[in-house]
Amino acid sequence: MSEVVLIVDDDPVQRRLVEAMVQRFGFRALTADGGDAALSFLIGDQAVRVDCVVLDLVMPDLDGLGVLARMRQAGLDTPVIVQTAHGGIDNVVSAMRAGAADFVVKPAGPERLEVSLRNALATKALAGELQRVKRSRDGTLSLSDVITRSPAMRPVLNAAEKSAASNIPVLIEGESGVGKELMARAIHGSGERRAKPFVAVNCGAMPENLVESILFGHEKGAFTGATEKHTGKFIEADGGTLFLDEVGELPPAAQVKLLRALQEGEVEPVGSRKTVKVDVRIISATNRDLIADVKAGRFREDLFYRLHVFPVSIPPLRKRPEDIPELVRHFLARIAAEQGKRLRALDASTMARLAAFHWPGNVRQLENAIFRAVVLADGDTIGLDEFPIVSAQAATGNEPQQMLEASPDMAPDMPTDAPASISDRMARLRPGVTMVAPSLPLTDSHNDVRPLEDIERDAIRFAITHYRGQMSEVARKLKIGRSTLYRKLEGLGLQEKDLGLQDEAADVAVNETAAAD
Repeated sequence: MSEVVLIVDDDPVQRRLVEAMVQRFGFRALTADGGDAALSFLIGDQAVRVDCVVLDLVMPDLDGLGVLARMRQAGLDTPVIVQTAHGGIDNVVSAMRAGAADFVVKPAGPERLEVSLRNALATKALAGELQRVKRSRDGTLSLSDVITRSPAMRPVLNAAEKSAASNIPVLIEGESGVGKELMARAIHGSGERRAKPFVAVNCGAMPENLVESILFGHEKGAFTGATEKHTGKFIEADGGTLFLDEVGELPPAAQVKLLRALQEGEVEPVGSRKTVKVDVRIISATNRDLIADVKAGRFREDLFYRLHVFPVSIPPLRKRPEDIPELVRHFLARIAAEQGKRLRALDASTMARLAAFHWPGNVRQLENAIFRAVVLADGDTIGLDEFPIVSAQAATGNEPQQMLEASPDMAPDMPTDAPASISDRMARLRPGVTMVAPSLPLTDSHNDVRPLEDIERDAIRFAITHYRGQMSEVARKLKIGRSTLYRKLEGLGLQEKDLGLQDEAADVAVNETAAAD
């Protein structure tokens, strides 16, 4: 889902013009015919999420300055771009003092309005990202800081909010890269222990012979190399939260000691004869199927029930594509600032491609892809060329998403950086791999029906790729004439050099060979 822009203007002609421009920029548009109608979108009982407001300054009844004042009273930080036919300096000063992010004079040109919108959204995203980083470091990150617009995340956040109100042990489940530690920090920052320590420990990164020392501490001289006393993670987190990341990786011996610490509420440092009482809230996380591990004997059943009291399962990014544009905007703002680059946004077509991509590495992969794109970008807007893995998908048409997961199912010699036809890729699959048939999406990333011209373009591109550029065969299978096919190519803007078409002589030779066979 793209950013939502609210257009407020009492002039219906001007309202429709701005709405058309906003939609052409790749945003979703809402319209209001006056100040009161705008406030119903922003702070009324039926308020919706709005990312930016294009506000007419001169309107009957409640004018633009009145809307700005009411927004400020309600504590809204939504950026506002004021527009008016009266561009006096006094109006500009009044609007800026009232909290406007920018000012444009009617009739605003498309380039000027687009720059203003993207700058306002980027500034808001950067401010939000900086506050989020600061709160994360201070341990005050809350569930309101979780970036999401997906309906699939609503039950997750509801469950996390309920768990934050108590000290119940929470087990966060989800694939690698979905943001399990972020959710753990948000639960901690939303509860009564927010002012106490949040201590994270990666159970999979601890050497087996040092697990007890790392978790529970040790006395000086307790073992070879223990030259001084060490406070363990449990004692460090006393009064706060201990986050056990990848808890399924704990070795069996460590599982026994962890179970005892959870049951008794006390730990015994290595080499000490006294136990230490600790008050720790446990949040654990795993990307493994712990139930399967329990059945296989790899994880203790009694420890599982100690940890699996309140499970919170985070869906993978591919099941919440509505979150991708929002995450991209926030990552872009932060990383561009860190790298010292002035980047406003991604173009609309690139954002649509990112939203449709599978992202097997989830949010972590998306963040790293944005990092790479920022480093590669030369202008102020990022295009598809800065995302090689996504552009490879675009070059091959609408491939099944399973094909995009470079994984054990793919043959080792399969090129991942060069376009290939679906037939080529299927031929290189290892035996026994089940493939689904190629599909042509009928809706775009906004869930709107795609234009017929776009669907026809994709169908022709796929047919040419599928039949390896043999135009006679393509025309025959599409049940159209060869000349009609070439007219459609020209009309749809499909270039032969981009599609890798064979020349006429080669095409005829291939057909004659096929006929002879």
